[in-house]
Amino acid sequence: MSSVVFDSVQRLPHLLESHSLASNVALLFDRNGHRLFCDEISLALKRAKIAHRVFVAPAGESAKSFRVAERLYGEFIKSGADRKTTLVAIGGGAIGDLGGFLAASYLRGIPLVQVPTTLLAMVDSAIGGKVAINHPLGKNMIGFFYLPVFSLIDGRFLQTLPKRDVYSGLAEALKYALIQDAPFLAEFETRFERVASLEPLAIERVIRRSVRNKLRVVKEDFNETTGRRAILNFGHTFGHALEALTRYNAFRHGEAVLIGMLCASALSKNLGFLDEESFERIVRVVKRFPLPKRILKRHFLDLDERAIEAAMASDKKKERGAIRFVLLKKIGEAFLSADRVPSKEIHRATREAKSLLK
Repeated sequence: MSSVVFDSVQRLPHLLESHSLASNVALLFDRNGHRLFCDEISLALKRAKIAHRVFVAPAGESAKSFRVAERLYGEFIKSGADRKTTLVAIGGGAIGDLGGFLAASYLRGIPLVQVPTTLLAMVDSAIGGKVAINHPLGKNMIGFFYLPVFSLIDGRFLQTLPKRDVYSGLAEALKYALIQDAPFLAEFETRFERVASLEPLAIERVIRRSVRNKLRVVKEDFNETTGRRAILNFGHTFGHALEALTRYNAFRHGEAVLIGMLCASALSKNLGFLDEESFERIVRVVKRFPLPKRILKRHFLDLDERAIEAAMASDKKKERGAIRFVLLKKIGEAFLSADRVPSKEIHRATREAKSLLK
């Protein structure tokens, strides 16, 4: 299992050298990250006399495509990148996914380092070694299980985040409380404003606890063969459907997952697993997240439930044509459903989530 290092990005040259990864480095940014972070990181590498090249991808989910990957493969080849080249992916979830996909496939695998710059990437996507690109028929459909040598988390990056991205990352952190760490929910019930305002000690505590929770699951089921790792997708079946319906242009990923977790919690309750009191606790926490009203109305509240269900057709947890949902037995205990969930229950849960978010 790869390591997670909490340190300043200024220590990146030292970390590369200590892991014997400094002979040749490829830095991958999206356009926003290139503007914000490239000069500082490139200067640190120059001072350490580490040879490096800079590569830039589009911002957002559009980066996770065969078209972008093909262009970057060509740039790698022209730059002379070889099997000793270390790819350092610096950015949010999309760049982490794209960088991991490129590292896993270029020359059948080159060393990968993840440097997440968003809260969502720090608590989730840069941890655990699942990397992928999208297909027009589904998100993250083509990819690998491929671990970085290490992930470097520098909380200073969070100061550049728009507020929507902070809440998006917090939604993924909330997931860990719901699926396996019930006491963690208190952080969201009692310290929500302190965490959301990025108070250093509060947000660091949330990041470290989220990382521990994710690594615990990943160690138990790295290749997602037993179903244990699937619990990390709680809320994602509904959430990915919303993202697909909007072509990934309306919701932040964490916003879609937050709505999805509310739908999945309602489904858990309606199927007789989750008790009413626990469901109401989840509802109260979800309502503290400020979802953009116009986007919420147009891209969730006004959508037909059948369209949302149809968009789940490419869900990766589907087995023999049936969608397998991650559900809650109680707060802190999730499981992957074994039985087909009737459409009427999917629609009922979706309608209930809509009514709660109006």
